[in-house]
Amino acid sequence: MNIFLAMIPAFFWGTTYAMTQFTLPDWPPLLLGAIRALPAGLLLLALKPSLPNKTDWPVLIKLGAINIALFFSFIFIMALTLPSAISGVGMVSVPVFAMLFHWVVSKKRPSTLQAGFGAVLVILAWMLFDPSAISLNPIGLLAMLAAISCIIVGSTITKALGTRIHWWTVLTWQLIVGGVLLSIAAAIHSLFSPEQYFAAIQGFSMENAFGLGWIIMLNTVLGYIMYVWLLQRMTVVDFTFGGIANPVAGIVSGMVLLGESFTPHQYLLMASMILASIAPTLIQIIRKK
Repeated sequence: MNIFLAMIPAFFWGTTYAMTQFTLPDWPPLLLGAIRALPAGLLLLALKPSLPNKTDWPVLIKLGAINIALFFSFIFIMALTLPSAISGVGMVSVPVFAMLFHWVVSKKRPSTLQAGFGAVLVILAWMLFDPSAISLNPIGLLAMLAAISCIIVGSTITKALGTRIHWWTVLTWQLIVGGVLLSIAAAIHSLFSPEQYFAAIQGFSMENAFGLGWIIMLNTVLGYIMYVWLLQRMTVVDFTFGGIANPVAGIVSGMVLLGESFTPHQYLLMASMILASIAPTLIQIIRKK
């Protein structure tokens, strides 16, 4: 049941790319990140006030920097530079990087099943992102790799906390800390590129408001409440199984909102990547039954 619940935040996160391009196409990524994080964190603080212990601040600052400030920045760079479907499908490679990370750092050797499907996923990704077949912004691709790294490191830190800090406190304060860091970064950036910020403010529309509402309330408040709550009740690997909804949402929202289209071969590669990413967990579940 938890796996299906994990699909809900994954679905909304998958719509981030298309929703940003559709409603907030010219907004600076740092500004988008700050607006996404800080209001959501303050709303959660108002709903259920909490104050961390002095000993908890270092880890919360670390989580705020990795899970929110850096991750949100990379996500919005991806949203503004890559097709929605490519962003969503590319993120299904998280299990492969998580497997390698835990192998190197935690000395947890992957099973033959995980390693085999990981290799398949790498080959499929290489075929999908082949420069001779599709033109993709290299900055967006680098942002994708950086965002994947943030997910793995941030999820590992969050999982290690267990119940030492209440999950609501973890969520609330990492959003606030990350939002403050992003606000400072956006303020500094605006000094060097003020035209982007003036254009966003002066041209503010109902379409912008809808996009911000979607990103703040659904992608962030709802999505992250479910994310932290579920992550403390299931493994990171199992949580990534629910992530199948992310690329599906990316593909569908890209088609509906942006009119994105790819060749049948490219759609086949996308579908194969999604299946390869969940196959190890699916097979394990079937074997246990």
